[in-house]
This record gives sequence, structure tokens and C-alpha cells, in this order.
Amino acid sequence: MPHVHIIGICGTAMAGLAALAKERGWHVTGSDHGVYPPMSLFLQDLGIPIQETFAAENLNPTPDLVLVGNAISRGNPELEAVLERNISYRSGGQWLFEHVLEGRHPVVVSGTHGKTTTTSMIARVMDEAGWQPGFFIGGIPKDFGLGARFPKSLWVVIEGDEYDTAFFDKRPKFLHYHPKTLILHNLEFDHGDIYPDLEAIRVQFRLLLRLVPGNGQVMANFDDPEIRELVKKAYSPVVSYGLNHADVQYTARLHRPDGQAWSVLRGGEELFRVQWLLLGRHNVLNGLAAAATCLHHGMEPAQVKQGLERFQGVARRLQERFAINDIHIYDDFAHHPTAMATTIDGLKCKVGSSRVWVVVEPRSNTMRSRAHQERLAPALAQADFVLITRPAPRGMTPGQLLDVDAVTEILNRGAEGPLPKAKVIANGVEASEYLTKHLKKGDHCIIMSNGGFDGIHERLHDSLKSIQP
Repeated sequence: MPHVHIIGICGTAMAGLAALAKERGWHVTGSDHGVYPPMSLFLQDLGIPIQETFAAENLNPTPDLVLVGNAISRGNPELEAVLERNISYRSGGQWLFEHVLEGRHPVVVSGTHGKTTTTSMIARVMDEAGWQPGFFIGGIPKDFGLGARFPKSLWVVIEGDEYDTAFFDKRPKFLHYHPKTLILHNLEFDHGDIYPDLEAIRVQFRLLLRLVPGNGQVMANFDDPEIRELVKKAYSPVVSYGLNHADVQYTARLHRPDGQAWSVLRGGEELFRVQWLLLGRHNVLNGLAAAATCLHHGMEPAQVKQGLERFQGVARRLQERFAINDIHIYDDFAHHPTAMATTIDGLKCKVGSSRVWVVVEPRSNTMRSRAHQERLAPALAQADFVLITRPAPRGMTPGQLLDVDAVTEILNRGAEGPLPKAKVIANGVEASEYLTKHLKKGDHCIIMSNGGFDGIHERLHDSLKSIQP
């Protein structure tokens, strides 16, 4: 049995690769630090041992192959040992192509937002229709309980991430995936730690577009002007979809403002209606992308409808973690102003006049910086109350860090009431204490972080439970 060791195994992509390798009969080990759910539990359930520190000793006995996560840099003691001992190593993207994608039909979902959810939807719809797809998703779809599965057919659905591949390969991961069907969902500035501006990201999407063969397919969201411009240079047939652009092949009609009831239309003709669990116009657009892709590849409308309506969602995407005394606590991965705004809007449409709290931990390199300084306050404006932590410097100067005081000052302008609309807090511990004092029956609270956030959900659960009447 070949042995693969993964450095940085708890990243969403690397954990998925671990699952695929184990499914294919590899002996899998790994290491990481700052381990937290859901990936730690996911790997634990697979029986994959994790060393919670990086050390040369983790490479004993010597593995046949080492996969290096994109967060791992030179100077990491385990990586240095790999190089010194001349152990064979690969990036995750290269391994995925060589062992899973080559010779199959990769359906690659790309874009700044909605990749994880849309990829999960397509996998669920294809699975429901009996197409037996493999998938590789940067999250845990509730329908499957795991983020990766080896295909039993030609179909593989992949989340196409534009972040770089590894310390030795600074190309975006999605350039390794060679899409036969490419979904271009949206394009905005993100990942300010590796891209200096939006044009730098456009360049990578142009390269991705070039990889689609002439007999392949490009599914393009025409609501996004960047995507409409991008596909003018496509070498493959383009199929358009959108909610707000008139001249598209696939569109949707909302029957409820919260997005829980909507119809799919093709060429202006209604094909079917969807009633599902998800909230928000952004999820309707995700669902439309999934529906258009599957319909265009010949799936029956009834099968698409059934798959969408049975879709359970993705962990950490407006996932309700618990409710105590009619106080509802949600977990959400949103770490970009656009995603934050659409998530808050979806919940507000659902809960009406109930108060919505939002707690934000600016944790990613881009969110900690001032890349979205001007956009953050407008994105959070629909919330009734906002708590935001001071970002950790981690190598940034004060002038480079997000100015959270300026954000809260904007949000508090004109706000009235005994509590400030927005408040800066130090960490998840302080946020939990403040929420415990001020949350009331009927409130809804979204915790927005792409990390563990000091165990805030568990802290809130315990503290709210202790004061339950």
C-alpha cells in the first residue's frame, strides 16, 4: 500500500485530497497546526492520523509521496526535511489531475463567490440523477458528509479556486484542473495577499478560459459584467444564465423575496418550480448555475428539480448551529463584502422584523487588510447589530490593517437606541460575553469567520444554555 503524507492536511482542499487518496487505497498521514472543526472531525472520521505540529519526525517512516499544502512555506521544518531527504513531493492540484481528473469530464466551478455551494449542488443533482459523479469541494456538503469522492463515471465536479497552488507553483489551483465544462460565476477583487489588483485576477481567468476545449462548454453568469467581458474571448460554446440580465438562455423567477421558492426558465419558458431550504437571491443564482449546467448536459428537468429540492446545503454556509430560548445562532464562512451582504439580506428577508446580529472576524489576509475598507460598512448595514474584532497584525503594519474603528463609526451614524449598532471587540471570547448579555428571544445571530474564532459557538451555546429560563 503506497504511503502519502500531507503537510497542511486540515486545509479544506488538502483534507479532500486525503479522502480521495484513502478511498483509492493509499495509506494517508498528515500534519497541521491550529486544527479545528469541521476538517479535523472529517479526517478523524476517516481514520486519518494527524500530527498537530510540523516536525521532521512526522516523515518517519519515509512516505512514498508528500503533498504540500499551499499554506506551507520554506522554513517549515517538515518541508525542509522533505527537500533535504529528497522525498518525492507534489502540489495537491497536480496530484488531483494525475490521479482523478485526467481522462474524465471535469466540471469546474470558478468565481469569487458561491463556488462551494454551487459545486455541492451540481454534485447532489448529478448524484440524484444516477450520474455517479466524483467531486472535490472546499467544504463539507451536508448531503454527502465529506468534501471529496472518487468518481464512478466520467463526471467530476470540482471547486475551481483561484488561490495559488504551492510554495513552488504560484499558478492558481484551477489551472491544474483542465475543465471540459467551465462555470464562470462571478469575478471580483479578492486574495489581496497574492494579487495586486483585479487585472491580475482577470489574467488568470483568461488563462483558465483558454483551457476549455472547442467541444467543451462555458457556463457564464451574465449578471456579472466582468464575466460578460471575459467570455468574449472564449474558444468554446458559451451558455448564459442570470437573474438580472434580459438576454440569457437560462434565468430564474423568484416567488418569495427570501429565495425559498423560484422557477427555472429556459428561453423564457418555465421548466419547473423549486421549493427548497436555502435562503437568499445569491443561492437562487447558485441554484440556477447548477440547473443550467445539468440541463444543458441533457438531464431531465424533473431530475434537476428533485436534486435541488433535496439539497441540504453546506456546513458553515449560513448553517444554523443551535437555537436556545428562540435565539438562533448561525455559522457562516463569508469573508468578502459581497458574500456578507447577500447572506445578511437572505436572512433578513426570512425573519422579517426580528433582530439580526452579525459578528465578524476579519481573518483572511485580504479581510485583515484595507482592500475592502470602503465596502465593509455598506455590506453590514442591513444588520441590526454588528460586532467586529480587531484584525491580528500577522506581519502587517497598522496602516495596512483594516480600520475597524472607521467601519463601526460609519455604521453608528444616525443609529439610535440603548445599544450601539456596531462595536469593536477583541476576540471571540469577548463577543460571546457581550452577546450573552444582550441577545433576546427571537434574535438571529450570524457568526462570520473562516476560522475557529476562539470556539465562539461552543461558548455561546454553554452560556445561553446556563441562563435559559
